[in-house]
Amino acid sequence: MGSVRVRESTQKLFFDFKYRGKRCREQTALDNTPANRKRLQAILKRIEAEITLGTFEYHKYFPDSPRAQEITRQAELQRARAAHDTPLFSEFSQTWLDEMMIQWRRSYIATIEGTLENYLIPEFGESEVGHITRQEILSFRASLAKVQTRSKKPLSASRINRIMTPLRMILGEAANRYEFTSPYQGIKSLKVPRSDVEPFSLEEVRLILDTVREDFRNYYTVRFFTGLRTGEIDGLPWDCIDFKRRQILVRQALVKGEIEQTKTDGSYRHVEMSQLVVDALEDQKKATGGNEFVFCTRAGGPLNHNNVTKRVWYPLLRHLELRKRRPYQTRHTAATLWLAAGENPEWIARQMGHTTTEMLFRVYSRYVPNLTRRDGSAFERLLINEFNAKTDPKKEADS
Repeated sequence: MGSVRVRESTQKLFFDFKYRGKRCREQTALDNTPANRKRLQAILKRIEAEITLGTFEYHKYFPDSPRAQEITRQAELQRARAAHDTPLFSEFSQTWLDEMMIQWRRSYIATIEGTLENYLIPEFGESEVGHITRQEILSFRASLAKVQTRSKKPLSASRINRIMTPLRMILGEAANRYEFTSPYQGIKSLKVPRSDVEPFSLEEVRLILDTVREDFRNYYTVRFFTGLRTGEIDGLPWDCIDFKRRQILVRQALVKGEIEQTKTDGSYRHVEMSQLVVDALEDQKKATGGNEFVFCTRAGGPLNHNNVTKRVWYPLLRHLELRKRRPYQTRHTAATLWLAAGENPEWIARQMGHTTTEMLFRVYSRYVPNLTRRDGSAFERLLINEFNAKTDPKKEADS
């Protein structure tokens, strides 16, 4: 609470109060008399009431005060910010993209450019970044759910989230630069249904390799038994095959027709080759050893995965009357076969390019029931082996 006080050196009265958390002392020319004190107390009471109500204007009471001038200047800055004197979304998004390109792969840059051109610029391009509201963002996201793909299906939740991600990043950066609160704050991504893996059984793998076109048998042998991603095997050069150490060095991938470095540090790895893979690659070397890529077209260029999928993979599954599954399931198949064989999970994770085993068990555990048993049978077998304990017939039958 403020007070009216007297300066000892001049015996003049002054106000002493707090405003916006700061102590304010404003001088007057009035002498220290009871009448003047009563007059200033009434003014101070009015000042404090206006401060409480949020209507206090400093310069009206103390027009010549340096503090009044500073408060007025700050108020003008706040009004300017409140007016959101910011660039158009179309202009700022291009500035943002130019600055971010240096840290992204070319394929991701192309994805962001497509998202801006097809979705974000048409919707927000003529709006100032500081004028875009939370309601507009939510309305835009809701409208995406009504968009249909070429196959007449609505956009998936994961696709919508990928469209919204650049918008969130752009508004976040604009908010930092122009000092406003991002309207995207507090908006959560859509929940994405957990996708299930559909690996092939060992019998199905054998059937596929026995039936596939001769010129693609080695290709699918390597896919099924190494867990390489589509881009990794399609961009695999011969100089990354180490027959002596029986390793495939994964250093690059073919992404949208261009060779790029691996996506993450975990993807940069070496994959151990089984004898089946070694034999397949030695046979493949007779056909394409003079080219840069292990699996390539007749002209020596890398394979086009869309063509291979449509002309070789799907027709083969139809011919064998197997359920239609994406070629990526060959990677899942490798993981489940390794697990079923009892390989070390950490080794499998390294083969797959995962930094930890968490994803391995979360995605594949149900295909290997013995790895997740909690009935004590594993400990029972240990005791039987080490101490010649008697076998429980029931557990023996269950196992």
